[in-house]
Amino acid sequence: MASILISLIYIISLSPAIAGISNVESDIDDLQTYMVYVQKPKHGNFSKEIDLESWYHSFLPATISSNSIDDDRQSRMVHCYRHVISGFAARLTAEEVKAMETKNGFISAHVENTLQLHTTHTPNFLGLHQNSGFWKESNLGKGVIIGVLDSGITPTHPSFSDKDMPPPPAKWRGKCEFAGGAGCNNKIIGARNFYNLSLPPIDDGGHGTHTSSTAAGTFVNGANRLGEANGTAAGMAPLAHLAMYKTCDDYADNCPESSVSAALDAAIEDGVDVLSLSIGLGPDQHKEFHANAIAIATFKAIKKGIFVSISAGNWGPRTFSVVNDAPWMLTVGASTTDRSIVTSVQLGNQETYDGESLLQGTDIPSEQLPLVYPVTKNASATTNCPPETLKSIDVKGKVVLCQLSVDPQDVLDAGGAAMILMNNERIGDSIVAGSTVLPHVRVSYTVGESIKAYINSTSSPTAALVVKGTVIGRKTAPEVAAFSSRGPSTVSPGILKPDIIGPGVNIMAAWLTAVEPITNTEYIFDIISGTSMSCPHLSGIAALLKSAHPDWSPAAIKSAIMTTADTVNLEGKPILDRNNLPADLFAVGAGHVNPSKANDPGLIYDIQPDDYIPYLCGLNYTDQQVQGIVGGDVQCSKVPSIAEAELNYPSFSIRLGSGPQTYNRTVTNVGPPNSSYTSQIVAPEGVEITIQPSKISFTEKNQKVAYSVTFTRTKNTGASSAQANLSWIFGQYTVKSPIAISFI
Repeated sequence: MASILISLIYIISLSPAIAGISNVESDIDDLQTYMVYVQKPKHGNFSKEIDLESWYHSFLPATISSNSIDDDRQSRMVHCYRHVISGFAARLTAEEVKAMETKNGFISAHVENTLQLHTTHTPNFLGLHQNSGFWKESNLGKGVIIGVLDSGITPTHPSFSDKDMPPPPAKWRGKCEFAGGAGCNNKIIGARNFYNLSLPPIDDGGHGTHTSSTAAGTFVNGANRLGEANGTAAGMAPLAHLAMYKTCDDYADNCPESSVSAALDAAIEDGVDVLSLSIGLGPDQHKEFHANAIAIATFKAIKKGIFVSISAGNWGPRTFSVVNDAPWMLTVGASTTDRSIVTSVQLGNQETYDGESLLQGTDIPSEQLPLVYPVTKNASATTNCPPETLKSIDVKGKVVLCQLSVDPQDVLDAGGAAMILMNNERIGDSIVAGSTVLPHVRVSYTVGESIKAYINSTSSPTAALVVKGTVIGRKTAPEVAAFSSRGPSTVSPGILKPDIIGPGVNIMAAWLTAVEPITNTEYIFDIISGTSMSCPHLSGIAALLKSAHPDWSPAAIKSAIMTTADTVNLEGKPILDRNNLPADLFAVGAGHVNPSKANDPGLIYDIQPDDYIPYLCGLNYTDQQVQGIVGGDVQCSKVPSIAEAELNYPSFSIRLGSGPQTYNRTVTNVGPPNSSYTSQIVAPEGVEITIQPSKISFTEKNQKVAYSVTFTRTKNTGASSAQANLSWIFGQYTVKSPIAISFI
């Protein structure tokens, strides 16, 4: 079965007679869950849920039941969808689906995909402070409802206390499926389990608890992980409400497509304002939008005014690895913060190198111990410390240098006292801290190579691990995480993805009660990494913007986030990638989120749901495929289809040949009524970029002004790609649009 991945770092006939077509006897062992797409009936009233369910049931094989919707027939139907798609999920055989294909109105069916799941300091790092600034102006997200699709939630965690929380908005129609409803309060206002309908939505893995508290956890003083990263924990929108939709197992590696679609269907019905999904397809499973259940469902969400924040994936630094790349989603990559939990490696030659480790206790060997680097004839296995290599040399009581993918248990079983875990060259200098079964420190590839050189320079190498604890103020932050998926988009390369990056490395947030294996100490906050962590940061920030600007559309909120993003680090230099070189646009998108600036962007690029229809027709989708996405009658022959780069998007991604290309944009003034913006272009060598007009003026708020951008290649520099930047500047406002150029 194919798999769709949620990033963790941690998808009809009009005649009732059609039900009698199939004479295929099903074999219970051959049943699989299929996503079945059917046309909406052109006649009849299906406003009542029971009527719609009866319609869907009529597509099931007649051999199950000849007359009524009996128990067996019910058991075959997994989910009936009302909002996200026209269709249902059912347990069927391949033969039954084949027979269904002959029925009038049948569109398509496929075996459901399986998805996987893809902060004390981050509010301060992002410029959010209690009782001042954007947090105060947005009222901490009060009254906004964030729907989280994940592995469940721990309702008793202090991050979900409802102290000072208002009651749910009157529009809320959700359900609480904890036993007796006892787990819900004014913070967690809804909780449902779509992964297992018979169980409450409790999180027994921790991932959903972590993401939920990152988005909207309340203030918790004295939060820490075994004494480190100590401070006041809070989500991005501390007064926003949470609704949990459990769609995944507790280990976040099994998230059925049918369950995710059902959860999105319910969330739209329930009345959420923001959707947070750390879920998506795998890097080698890119699907066209019309065949991607998440893309289809989230389009229905934005039609209802619901903002969608979604993870980019954890498949970096591979190019073309970004997932969740539809333009109506905010696709979020991951970055570092300026906080590190430092353990240093002190070598016998007195050289000291900093690394990171979550284990900072007294069990760390601070005295000099023999240092070994297991070597075998098989170079590919050498640095990974396989068990057979560890058994062939004496590692007892020694510090062992290994590379990524080693199993720390193997080192412990062989008698190792501690481990230095070095990155491989592909991951470079991007460090994700962790906790293992033995004392260890994780170091960059560069540091690892230096340690290897030291080992080869002496007959008696030694090393000690020196605990330094929590250190704040790394000036190179934010950097792009190595694991964060990169563009370009495979499905729609004319849309720059990811859109934005946000904190996703070594993020501390709520966790179920756990025990650290070495010190045997309990903790209820944990530090993990992934675009799963960056996504809820942006979900919470979107909730703040929704609270501050309730009239803004999802596209307006997205534009505000993108056009105000930071493109430099804390020391004013370009944001770096894993190799300590400036990151390109396919890694950072528009840049690193700056919540306070997003609250007052000056200009926005707005897009209404119908504006996507010419774009979808321009992708050469059939009428039926576009209808499946947008949920209405569409005839592309009557729609002036547009190129991808012509969509009124806040960024540009173009393929430039020998001839000039012109694209149009429309900006809406959400800043001062009387304002005049001047364009500024930073163009790469060999490309001329002209703006017409070069100045735009406004006399009132919400006024719209159009402009065009023309790209002309002036010479061949030999490069395959380049990047540029367009800014509109007025006083304190700089409205930025990144431009990715691929030469053809």
